Amino acid sequence: MKKGLSILVIYFLMVSILTSQVKAAEKTTELASDAKSAILIERDTGTVLYDKNSHEKLPPASMTKVMTMILIMEALEQKKISLNEKVRTSEFAASMGGSQIFLEPGEEMTVEEMLRGISIGSANDASVAMAEKIAGSEEEFVEMMNKKAAELGLKDTKFQNATGLPEKDHYSSAYDMAIMAKDLLRHENITNFTGKYESYLRENTDKKFWLVNTNKLVKFYPGVDGLKTGFTNEAKFCLTATAKKNGMRVIAVVFGAPSTKVRNAQVTKMLDYAFAMYTTYPLYKKGQSLGNVKVSKGDTKQIQAITSEPISVLTKKGEKVDHLKKSIKLNGKLKAPIKKGDQIGTITVKKDGKTLVQSKLVANKDVKQAGWWKLFKRSFGMFTNS
Repeated sequence: MKKGLSILVIYFLMVSILTSQVKAAEKTTELASDAKSAILIERDTGTVLYDKNSHEKLPPASMTKVMTMILIMEALEQKKISLNEKVRTSEFAASMGGSQIFLEPGEEMTVEEMLRGISIGSANDASVAMAEKIAGSEEEFVEMMNKKAAELGLKDTKFQNATGLPEKDHYSSAYDMAIMAKDLLRHENITNFTGKYESYLRENTDKKFWLVNTNKLVKFYPGVDGLKTGFTNEAKFCLTATAKKNGMRVIAVVFGAPSTKVRNAQVTKMLDYAFAMYTTYPLYKKGQSLGNVKVSKGDTKQIQAITSEPISVLTKKGEKVDHLKKSIKLNGKLKAPIKKGDQIGTITVKKDGKTLVQSKLVANKDVKQAGWWKLFKRSFGMFTNS
């Protein structure tokens, strides 16, 4: 009798577990039921937590500006431009329709103000003004955008402009947009812009302009601090959103929702799912030194290899993190010149033979070529610390 009762209890437990697993699976299939395509990833590892037609090529509308912001942030990091530098508006930039901050031909704003206009107000005119500032023309900037897309390994993306305004053969996918967002978030201060709900431009003039974030989740979903909305008649309502909670950052992308309300609801479901089901264990912060690499013919003999982004391990809640194997590979032969941010190594984290994380290690500073006199002295051992 007792044996039969035990078997019955085990049977019901098994049925209960299987039922809960089926319900969880059903829940994930419903996360973005009203979108053409969608994806949910954890930022540090890039692990895909939910996928719906994520490689379908679709018009990205103003989510295009995720790539525009990547190139702006890279130019800032490389000190090609500075936040307080003035940007002059061309007639072409001022002629942009759609979302704008109503720049006039010849009007000047700082890079910081332009970036606020792009990240908060989705300004097309500011996007083109910045494209011209960085590359000389929007056409050259678009070449940079497509080159960067190739560097990121994006297979379903092609840009024709810096704004996302409708144009033939301008497309992306939910997966590619998530990878772009992942790259943009390497620049941790970008959320100081994308995470603001409101701001003002031309504050000390009679043309004071109120910026209100087109991403309302910044205000209404705790932890959301970016990244970019999009809408055209062709693209419908799109959103690339990111949120951070309890140390875990996730990225949710939706293409082709029928309304703003539905778009926000789909993203909210995905974020809720991620934070309910998963957690991350941080391993390294961005900028952490993991080794030194020798440099030949440089004005310094070695350089630090630092993490290019935060590195974490993702697990389902309740799972243990142990038996991790960390492997660091540094480039054996480096020759000057080297730019800060150049890849000089790789870190890989594995568990039971499976790769959990792979990330670039980059140079922590510029290394210039040493002059002939310095190299001459060094060859005779006259310089021991240079």
